[in-house]
Amino acid sequence: MSQIHSVTGRSTSSAVRKLVFSAMGIALAMVTSYIKVWEMPMGGSVTLLSMLFICLIGYWFGAGYGILTGVGFGFLQFIVDPYMMSVPQVLFDYPLAFGALGLSGLFCGRRYGLQIGYIVGVLGRFLFSTLSGVFFFAAYAPEGMNPWVYSALYQGSYLGAEGLITLAILSIPPVAKALNTVKRQTM
Repeated sequence: MSQIHSVTGRSTSSAVRKLVFSAMGIALAMVTSYIKVWEMPMGGSVTLLSMLFICLIGYWFGAGYGILTGVGFGFLQFIVDPYMMSVPQVLFDYPLAFGALGLSGLFCGRRYGLQIGYIVGVLGRFLFSTLSGVFFFAAYAPEGMNPWVYSALYQGSYLGAEGLITLAILSIPPVAKALNTVKRQTM
């Protein structure tokens, strides 16, 4: 297959391949975000691996692609199921929180990079979601409870549950083998 070269001399077929896999990651994340194992009363849910598909893009192509893919997914989540109190709240809850999943790319190419990157990405999302809870939803904290503690417990309950489920699934040898096969196809 001949490769088309852009003005910079880089192969556009590689860029197109990354774009296609990123779009597929967003599509899979979007579909699996509707498969809810458990739903919280005021937003947030444990889904069937929806965060993994964004983290995979970061792990395969680096943090830049991962963050952009996560931001795109965040905006799509807002368009499909919007909740808006203010522009800053939307930024924290959607593009920043989901974009943080792309931090998984900081660990691409490392031993156990996917697992470590996934944890870092989920922690990034947890950080932005917790900040949103404190800044914009503190009024929902029970009487006398610190909003930081309430927000951290609330966000941690569903993000932690999905994170643990995903890490358990990633540790199954056939799953790891299948992801490595797909990773080779991304190159």
